[in-house]
Amino acid sequence: MRTTILFGGLSRERLVSVASAQAVADALPEADLWFWAADGTVSEATRERLAAHDKPFEVEFMADGARLGTIDKAMDKAAAEDRVLVLALHGGSAENGEFQVLAEMRGVPFTGSGSAASHLAFDKTAAKLFARIAGVPSPATVVIDEIEQAFADHGKLVAKPSQDGSSFGLIFVNSSQDIAAVRRESATTPYVIEPFITGPEATCGVLEQADGTLIALPPVEIIPAAGTFDYKSKYLAAATQEICPARFAPEINAGLQRLAVTAHRALSCRGYSRSDFIISDKGPVYLETNTLPGLTKASLYPKSLKAEGLDFPGFLRGQIELGVRRAGKA
Repeated sequence: MRTTILFGGLSRERLVSVASAQAVADALPEADLWFWAADGTVSEATRERLAAHDKPFEVEFMADGARLGTIDKAMDKAAAEDRVLVLALHGGSAENGEFQVLAEMRGVPFTGSGSAASHLAFDKTAAKLFARIAGVPSPATVVIDEIEQAFADHGKLVAKPSQDGSSFGLIFVNSSQDIAAVRRESATTPYVIEPFITGPEATCGVLEQADGTLIALPPVEIIPAAGTFDYKSKYLAAATQEICPARFAPEINAGLQRLAVTAHRALSCRGYSRSDFIISDKGPVYLETNTLPGLTKASLYPKSLKAEGLDFPGFLRGQIELGVRRAGKA
């Protein structure tokens, strides 16, 4: 099968996707490159153009190869040419299950979770519900009509788009002005509102191995440069610290790993995932699961792979093998 790295996409996370593609392309020198542009079209891209693209987190990428047409036409081509897609995609229709349906309908193998799990995990409210049913502690959900009372009860809230990533749209509710901002944003974008939980931030990756067994990778302790792990802290702030393995007590790290695997299973994820937590005074509290976490050279999942002693090219080839097998092409 022909290996093809698909990157870009229509969401605000397409800049992160380009940086992921740069790392993935370095690890898979034989792979073709297809870029899904913000206008909806897919084009081939050269390795020279991708490698030379500076400041991927800030500057839009422009492909320099042949235009393939819409994403549907590109998927038709992938099916006809017996391609397997390595997804260096994040957010929006690339991660909410819509793209996965296009590939599944055509029998095109791809890395990561299928359409149903992707759709479920992408909705933070639904993901919390399923994780909680499986025994993973998560924050209470505050409905918008009760935000004033919740603010009075808890003193601080956090609001974030229920279907977005990279901490876009994150609002910390510390005042009536912040409540007004949440009401304004939630009028057009679904938001999840929760009591603010004080504690260190952490994340834990899960990896599906060739035999289908799951392993939890070493957790990562996150110390944001400005106190908030937003887009700037994640990708642009050199002072942000991401410590792997995390320095928490052994029982906390073990709990993070157990809960990450539980969430992965509860959401029916495949291949790999990364779940985010706050370490409260009562232990880890679940926030969300990423079915296509960042694979950039600065991203958290590759850090965890390295701490586990796993090399990045080997991880990708394992995910390709899993995708091919799931599509019945092995």
